[in-house]
Amino acid sequence: MAASPVLAGSPVTLQGVTKSYGATTVLRDFSLELAAGELVCLLGPSGCGKTTALRCVAGLEQVSGGRVLLGAEDVTDVPVNRRDIGMVFQQYSLFPHLSVTKNVEFGLHMRRVDRSERTRRASEMLEVVGLGHLADRFPHELSGGQQQRVALARALVTRPQALLLDEPLSALDAKVRVRLREQIRAIQTELGISTIFVTHDQEEALAISDRVAVMEGGRIAQLGTPEELYRRPASPFIADFVGLSNRVDGVLDSHPDGRVVRVHGVAIPALAASDLTAEAAAVTAYVRPEHVRLTAAHAGTATAEQPGILAGAVVVSSGFLGSIRRTIVQLADGTTLASQHGAEAVFVPGERVSVAFTAEPVAVAAREIRR
Repeated sequence: MAASPVLAGSPVTLQGVTKSYGATTVLRDFSLELAAGELVCLLGPSGCGKTTALRCVAGLEQVSGGRVLLGAEDVTDVPVNRRDIGMVFQQYSLFPHLSVTKNVEFGLHMRRVDRSERTRRASEMLEVVGLGHLADRFPHELSGGQQQRVALARALVTRPQALLLDEPLSALDAKVRVRLREQIRAIQTELGISTIFVTHDQEEALAISDRVAVMEGGRIAQLGTPEELYRRPASPFIADFVGLSNRVDGVLDSHPDGRVVRVHGVAIPALAASDLTAEAAAVTAYVRPEHVRLTAAHAGTATAEQPGILAGAVVVSSGFLGSIRRTIVQLADGTTLASQHGAEAVFVPGERVSVAFTAEPVAVAAREIRR
């Protein structure tokens, strides 16, 4: 089998990009640098500006301010057809009357590449995406996942400097999504193509990215590796949006080893919070479910006298999620907590348990006044 082509991925840079539609500003001083061959996900809720940022890189939107660079070239004012960028959308946008091979060849045909070279490169790219055996079929004869791989091959066959993916998996069912995202990541890594991937699916972003840019209100709220975002969220918004968190009332306090938040008398390390300067501040702590440990009360290993352990909790519900279970408990004061633990530990509604927190630092925010 022939070796896969190695594409010349280039750095992609957005410098202080602003995009407005009349009085509405969608991107605000948006800056991002991708290294050559890196995959960065833009993650965020609907309306945060992630697709607009992608379209500004592609040239499908004219920026209101700032610059877009592809490699060392300023392409801010370069039209979309001259930007040397491949793009894959949520919709497959394949030509129904053309075969798989002809669909993949289309960009090369527009660039006036000769027929034999078009056929060779299309065949080569179809092998890369695992569809060489379906070259003569038509789009309606393919599954959704296969059609999206054809769209990916079409975007890559021109050997672009960068690849842009705008929620390419959202129209697929769950199992196909997981399988295809793994294939996309493997292909992207193998080819060395610089890639921006837009998604609102946090699991998808964490699974495939070198780095993730979480967006909020047209800006990047935090940029980091998936592990950094999950374990060291820079703000309550990040802690709440990326993964699951219990929101628990607590009090910020000092400790010889740094700041802690006291939750029901238990001290948990607190991540830095720039908006909290006073000690003894009433806060909300964002505690991950996997950092809430449960022990059956009858086990005799956890009592109210033991420091750092809350006794008297009652199981509300417990759900089986495959390799893990998620159990909801209620404390004596009515507070509910979600705990995520191994599937071998089984708790039943009404069972009394004790609760402990791990020493993993948590994000904190000033507690909102409840009316």
